[in-house]
Amino acid sequence: MTTHFLQVGEVRIAYDREGEGPPLVLMHGAEASRQMFAALVPHLSRHFTVIAYDQRDCGETEAPEHACTLSDLADDAQRFIGALGFKRAHVFGSSFGGRVAQALALLYPRAVDHLVLGSTWPLPRPIEELCPDARRLAELRRGLPGTAEELATWFFPESFLKQRPELRRIFANARPESARSARRLATVQTSLECGVADIVAPTLLPAGELDRVVPPSVTLAMAARIRGADAVLMPAVGHVTALQAPEVLARHMVRFLDPAGAIA
Repeated sequence: MTTHFLQVGEVRIAYDREGEGPPLVLMHGAEASRQMFAALVPHLSRHFTVIAYDQRDCGETEAPEHACTLSDLADDAQRFIGALGFKRAHVFGSSFGGRVAQALALLYPRAVDHLVLGSTWPLPRPIEELCPDARRLAELRRGLPGTAEELATWFFPESFLKQRPELRRIFANARPESARSARRLATVQTSLECGVADIVAPTLLPAGELDRVVPPSVTLAMAARIRGADAVLMPAVGHVTALQAPEVLARHMVRFLDPAGAIA
């Protein structure tokens, strides 16, 4: 797949585009890139024009080397959708990408058609307030690469890692902390004043039953705060649903975003 680049304000955004149909923008997690959606895109591109992009300080996207906020990432996303030629798009955000998606839906509601918030936690609350083990997770991240084996089990169930042992290397090969990764960490810790209850877009909340990073109860509880939201628990799946169960996740998304296509 050919990497595309688009200048959006001060940011040169790297992205992939595949398929035809209504636009669907994919937002990756805190330490990831658009590559986390490689297995998911083929299932979605049968129904949508799928755009997966790298956020600031991630992947191949280039941006000025200064701190940014969650609001800045929402601004980038809104401008990016417009620069692609779309007035609005469906949006799927995974983990911290779900926070970016929430921010976009709150700050630019006209830019979002339908919203899918996977394995994420609600604005404006910090993850440490909702997930008791968040501090342990932070310790494991700081201990890389020595903690790679344990950290991998937070993102994927042990049974899945036995099938895909190469995924352990994602953590073992983590680069030493850089200025870029430090900026990204600071960005992830920012929030908005408004909260998830103010989202007006139709919303789906998928969560993995075995998620240790963001307990599924945290994600599913958001359904009670977003008017008309739907929630789905994915059995035997961990945090990175797009990698572990792309076909199952895509089926839920297509059913929600394109009921006619799901039946066809």
